[in-house]
Amino acid sequence: MPIDASLAGRAFPPTAPVPVTTDSVTAFATAIGAGAAGAVPPTYPIVVTFAALQDFLAAEQVELSRIVHGDQRFRYERPVVVGDELTATLTVTGVRSIGGNDIISTSSEITDATGALVCTATATLVHRGGES
Repeated sequence: MPIDASLAGRAFPPTAPVPVTTDSVTAFATAIGAGAAGAVPPTYPIVVTFAALQDFLAAEQVELSRIVHGDQRFRYERPVVVGDELTATLTVTGVRSIGGNDIISTSSEITDATGALVCTATATLVHRGGES
């Protein structure tokens, strides 16, 4: 089923807060092959961004298995540090169809426990059309 283009501009509810712990940073750094250098890797916000994506997909009844991740970017206001508690609010910024597939653009504002913007994550997702 195609993605409804009228979703463009729609914001979804914020995720549950995600605590940034030494253990979660070490696990993430190890998973991406960065080792445990101590600093939070610049791609760490994908943890909370992915939670926002899963909430969006569930709300719109879209199967994750039909999504291909096309692009991801982070624009920082400040670095993420251990002790932060991050929340993401995903907004669909565009939907278009190309060759039977839907291209979904999203922007997720990632804030700390005080509500201050930490970074904005933008992504391009491809929703595979037709039967697999």
